[in-house]
Amino acid sequence: MLIKQFEIRIADLNPKIGTEPVKTRPVLVVQTNLLNIIPHPLTLICPITTNVIKDSEILRVHLKKGVANLKQACDIMIDQVRAIDNRRLVKKIGSLSNELAEIVKANLQTLMDLG
Repeated sequence: MLIKQFEIRIADLNPKIGTEPVKTRPVLVVQTNLLNIIPHPLTLICPITTNVIKDSEILRVHLKKGVANLKQACDIMIDQVRAIDNRRLVKKIGSLSNELAEIVKANLQTLMDLG
């Protein structure tokens, strides 16, 4: 399975521990393609939720209905970035535009104090 940065995929995030997002849901691949092209067993992702929170500009990136084939408005949960086993990734549903990818990168840099 070829995985690419800024693809949106369906992933099975069960079982839940603590406040982690759970269930089968869309996720955004944020891991560099340098790791995606080798047989690396894990992928860094940000879960996506339909629980949209307005005015949460750093912790979330809002996606309108239809973006990357999403069936409703969603938020990428930047503060929930985590590594998952590639076997949790079910199928690709779409990809982010370059403009949205740059917003995700900037928010990750701010969140991790990398900028």
